[in-house]
Amino acid sequence: MKKLVSFIPFLLGIAVIVLWRIFDDSINYYLISVILLILSILPFFISFESSKPSAAELTLIASLVAIAVVSRGAFYLIPQVKPIGAVVVVSGAVLGGKRGYLIGSMSAFISNFIFVQGIWTPFQMAALGLVGLVSGIVFSKIKASRLWLSIVGFLLCFAVYGVIVDTCSVLVMSGEYSLSSVLPIYLAGVPFNLVFGITTAIFLALFGESFIKKCRRIIIKYDIIEV
Repeated sequence: MKKLVSFIPFLLGIAVIVLWRIFDDSINYYLISVILLILSILPFFISFESSKPSAAELTLIASLVAIAVVSRGAFYLIPQVKPIGAVVVVSGAVLGGKRGYLIGSMSAFISNFIFVQGIWTPFQMAALGLVGLVSGIVFSKIKASRLWLSIVGFLLCFAVYGVIVDTCSVLVMSGEYSLSSVLPIYLAGVPFNLVFGITTAIFLALFGESFIKKCRRIIIKYDIIEV
């Protein structure tokens, strides 16, 4: 029941947007996309808050968010070469999908105080949040080995993150939404997404397993959550 209640804002938002579309033909799809993204983030925050996390759990989550933000800021001058995706993948693998989403979305939001906030921020929050969410789901089924961390991290950052963030570019740069106008924008983003995916895979191959072991050691030592 609590999980259902946490999704009510999202469902109400969709209902309002559908009614808006029915009664107003001059609908702004850019504004609608941002509203939907914000509403899609809310259930995860509400659900996490209702779980009444302990101080130790909040400290661990805040620490992982801080590491993710610093990892992005440290490579400020090199476009798309950012280990933030690797940190989010590890967070999801260790703490589960819900916390992975929270860490991913908060990392994007906070790090944009360094990289500049903008209309793209909700898209980046949703994209990195989904990276953490899917990572948590995948690694609850398979072992987080070096190979699988690299493969999953690459696919999530290249495809999931890339498509969502490129959709923001489509909404900003394209006045009409046909295949001929949208496809070039997505294709232009492929090299950037490829660099981000490869960077994530490399960092996970080098540090992923040891990072996970250290996080699990902290979780067990302070009895934060069930591993």
